[in-house]
Amino acid sequence: MSVVDPGPHTDFHGLYSDHHSWLRGLLRRRLGCATTAEDLCHDVFVRLLGKPDLAEFQEPRAYLARVARRLVIDRHRRQVIEQAYLEVLAQQPQLVAPSAEETTLVLEALVSIDAMLGGLKPKVRETFLLSRFDGLTYKAIASQLDISVATVRKYMLIAMQACVAATAEPEQ
Repeated sequence: MSVVDPGPHTDFHGLYSDHHSWLRGLLRRRLGCATTAEDLCHDVFVRLLGKPDLAEFQEPRAYLARVARRLVIDRHRRQVIEQAYLEVLAQQPQLVAPSAEETTLVLEALVSIDAMLGGLKPKVRETFLLSRFDGLTYKAIASQLDISVATVRKYMLIAMQACVAATAEPEQ
């Protein structure tokens, strides 16, 4: 086994050639699937393409592993959302199933909503969910959460601003 210089890299090619095999192996051990590991490994390096300061990486393997771990978590969350969506679809007595394109668009929207909700403070998120998904009035939410109606309004404003911001952001 050869020893790879883990020092800083000034170019993408050097970082990729020195660490691609290691990262792919790490992901394959974690995921148990060579194909998925390869896909996620490339996704990690695609994320680095926009980074101008590759020389600043003092610990490139630690950084690559952190990015990979986040992508694995994102992938798992997307799978959970997709499974829940497919279960809801299976319960619907529809004659025409949504097209693959429609399914993809809905799943992307659900993943964006999930990410937006995950970024909210717990009380704000709970207020939003009680209002939008449980259909509770602001007064009922205030009573249930033991907060004022004015606070419910404030939390809903924060949540709605997050929704607008999430739909306005270009994909990264």
